[in-house]
Amino acid sequence: MEGGQRLQKVLARAGVASRRKAEELIRAGRVTVNGRVAALGDVADPGDDVRLDGRPLPRPERSVTYLLHKPRGHVTTASDELGRPTVMDLVPAVPGLHPVGRLDLDSEGLLLLTTDGDLTLRLTHPRYRHEKEYRVWTDPPDVSDEALARLTSGVTLEDGPARAERAERAPGGAVVVLREGRKRQVRRMLAAVGHEVVRLKRTRVAGLELGDLPVGRFRELTAAETAALASGDPLV
Repeated sequence: MEGGQRLQKVLARAGVASRRKAEELIRAGRVTVNGRVAALGDVADPGDDVRLDGRPLPRPERSVTYLLHKPRGHVTTASDELGRPTVMDLVPAVPGLHPVGRLDLDSEGLLLLTTDGDLTLRLTHPRYRHEKEYRVWTDPPDVSDEALARLTSGVTLEDGPARAERAERAPGGAVVVLREGRKRQVRRMLAAVGHEVVRLKRTRVAGLELGDLPVGRFRELTAAETAALASGDPLV
């Protein structure tokens, strides 16, 4: 199978898993190429019969990436055992479409969904350090210069140190920019400096701005936007 693409990339491009998850699927013996159980490091040529759990990989005509203005009260999963609304209820049913990262149930703002596993890896893996910008409203609402300085110099959370790339005062709270995305990180960082977050809205991911997109609505990224995200180039 020389000259083809590595299987984890093939699975990621099909939208069935991130590259890291695809490696786990291959190690578990769940992937076959032309009827042979694949091993990590194998590649596949165009036209090869690649299957996951005995089923052919989906072959979307092209990758699709949506920018959604996630409302509060929607969970960032494909389905929810408690019957709560999910972000997938707000976008078209496209095979392989999945959220890129997460926004908490009670958070809102910019959320990307894509069929492109490579793009998911580039936007979520820590080594790429994409900026994410959050507008937060807090209680108490006045965030002091000292608290802002602590956010940018670093605070200690239960899962280790955390530091904001930037933190600026805004009416009723602050604007916080991170280059990582741990669970409820912004809320926990603000709590560490004495402020409860009462509302959180993500307004930017890398160079993509939420802008004036209405709550609950989505738009498809342009080819230029998708290419810039994939390459790491700034969006202008």
